[in-house]
Amino acid sequence: MKKETKTYRPNVAAIILSPKYPLTCELFIASRTDIKNAWQFPQGGIDKSETPKEALFRELKEEIGTNKVDIIAEYPEWISYDFPPQVVKKMYPYDGQIQKYFLVRLQEQREIDIDTEKPEFDAYKFVGVNDLFNHITFFKRPVYKQVLEYFKRKGYL
Repeated sequence: MKKETKTYRPNVAAIILSPKYPLTCELFIASRTDIKNAWQFPQGGIDKSETPKEALFRELKEEIGTNKVDIIAEYPEWISYDFPPQVVKKMYPYDGQIQKYFLVRLQEQREIDIDTEKPEFDAYKFVGVNDLFNHITFFKRPVYKQVLEYFKRKGYL
């Protein structure tokens, strides 16, 4: 019997801290336009010619209207997850994503604008780390928990 192999889309994700960091630790989350009540961190695919950092800055500009962030830390490994059945069809031929996570701080006086050329989000807010999982869509929770625990252990959160 042939073993099923899964295909993962290379992707970057940004955990954005508010400009008040480190005095206040608030994380940016946004609500997707295509899935009701699906809050998440900004993320996006990595183009063939891009490094993960280049993709990070491009995706932030495309999704939240600014890429004026300072990179605080990078998760040391790539993390993969499978899409739930309702998302698999939309993301064909991918079964999930393999992601590189960056912890970044929004620079002072930077304006977030989610009304971009192709809006992916219809709302956003900054929430405390302890309140985060009251908002995040179910299938992203295990990966977010893993990444946030790492950044907590390293003393960033």
